Amino acid sequence: MLMRTDPFRELDRLTQQLTSSGTWTRPSAMAMDAYREGDEYVVAFDLPGVSTEVIDIDVERNMLTVKAERRPAAKADGVKMDLSERPLGIFSRQIMLADTLDTERIAADYEAGVLTLRIPIAERAKPRKIAIGGESSRKQISG
Repeated sequence: MLMRTDPFRELDRLTQQLTSSGTWTRPSAMAMDAYREGDEYVVAFDLPGVSTEVIDIDVERNMLTVKAERRPAAKADGVKMDLSERPLGIFSRQIMLADTLDTERIAADYEAGVLTLRIPIAERAKPRKIAIGGESSRKQISG
């Protein structure tokens, strides 16, 4: 049995639960980190308790969309829930990707409740040296 001692904490939890549960028409946002690591752009989404079968990743043009659904755990008959604080429902996040990223080669991994997307930097966006032609490369046209 759980003991509750802070009435305001319970009110905060209830408010959070009522305003943040996602539906298909109004999904909740998921927490994420984004950073560059070498020649890749890495985006990590927190999705604890979500199975890979309900994670949907789409790229259309330069818009990356990640959707997931956390469903309630199956309960045996006669189980009475005393406390339910883990958010359930639909979670979604859209990110506009820069033209400098190669959206054709996005890799996705899911481990320990974290979905990690690795997006390579496009070759055309990487710094490169440009050779300068010297005077010896000039040719005179006679006519």
